[in-house]
Amino acid sequence: MMTGLFISELERTFKRKKTAAVLAVYAGLLAFIWFFFQRGGISFFDAAHDVKIDSLNSAPLLLRDLSFAITFIVIPMFVADSFNGEYTSGALRMVLIRPHHRVKLFFVKWAVQCLLVFIILCITWVVGTCLGRMVMPHVNETTFLGGQTVGTVGALLYSLKFYGICFCIFIAVISIGSILSVLMPNSILSYVATIGALIGSVYVSDKLSFFFSVTDSVFRELSRPNSEFLVNLLFPILLISLIINLFVWKKKEWVG
Repeated sequence: MMTGLFISELERTFKRKKTAAVLAVYAGLLAFIWFFFQRGGISFFDAAHDVKIDSLNSAPLLLRDLSFAITFIVIPMFVADSFNGEYTSGALRMVLIRPHHRVKLFFVKWAVQCLLVFIILCITWVVGTCLGRMVMPHVNETTFLGGQTVGTVGALLYSLKFYGICFCIFIAVISIGSILSVLMPNSILSYVATIGALIGSVYVSDKLSFFFSVTDSVFRELSRPNSEFLVNLLFPILLISLIINLFVWKKKEWVG
């Protein structure tokens, strides 16, 4: 039953014109950024620290230039279309009239959104890593923010950790966006509300600035020894947002 729901959600997701359009825009942006990426040869860990791009640090730096688009365009549009667009169009009612448990359906939709972002990150990582090795200046070691000098294996592990933490942040963005998409009356307001919540988080607390500047925050966290960012902040936010999601999802009058 769960597998069938997951496959059905995947099919509906990839049949939407918006999904194809957003993926096409991201692919074009990836190519555009890479073109200037290799020509410029300089990127930034954050606003105060620039760095020369080389064969070992190219993957994290490429995601830095693309993370804003993922956070403020890709995820909000995907989530609004999935959680709100299907409801307002009536497509979700056709699914819910069947004997599907609401909690299962929510987790299926949530998991598909996470899978989409995971695929996007994998493609970005592969492009950044492979083209970095082929095109950017070859080095045997590189230095990341905080003075961490690593070799080939260390740079690979750093890159995977960097992408992994970014993925966790993106999951939190998906969870917050899904709450707002369920509460808003249409997809446009869902999208605007999600953007507003991400920007507004900066004014709530400096600790939430990672929602606005994802990769800059991750670079800083990885430069700190024994950082407990995931345990103390990100995972609790993710857990609370999922609990709220389940409460709202179960109380919402989907079929009326």
